[in-house]
Amino acid sequence: MNEQTAQIEQNIPIEQAKQEYFRLRHGLWAAGGFLFFALGMAGVVLPILPTTPFILVAAFCFARSSDRLNSWFKGTKVYKMVLEGYMTKRSMTLRAKLTILVPVTVLLAVGFAMMGSVPVGRAIVAIVWVGHIVYFGFVVKTER
Repeated sequence: MNEQTAQIEQNIPIEQAKQEYFRLRHGLWAAGGFLFFALGMAGVVLPILPTTPFILVAAFCFARSSDRLNSWFKGTKVYKMVLEGYMTKRSMTLRAKLTILVPVTVLLAVGFAMMGSVPVGRAIVAIVWVGHIVYFGFVVKTER
């Protein structure tokens, strides 16, 4: 009996460590979700900051943090406005696509212009821009 008791007592710290690890991991995902959600909300107001990429990352983080936070996030107006149509139908309206592509194009154009003496940087920015155009223009279906 003493051997079983000793074995159980040795397992208790391991279980506590696992619980603390899971709490820490979920807490970090939640913190990341709130950080990117805040950046996305700032993007709604500031035209220089894009909203959609931050909301996508927030959705990813909240999905890994907890069911309760994920449900809360999916109930927010920003999620419903930006991502809900895409997540449910895998398609976007033309207006939603343009809402994403116009600011991204402007920001990438500014980056492209500022990298006049960095040809590799310009090439990377151009590749990213073409990737956005191809993805939103040809991969994501357009809702009519």
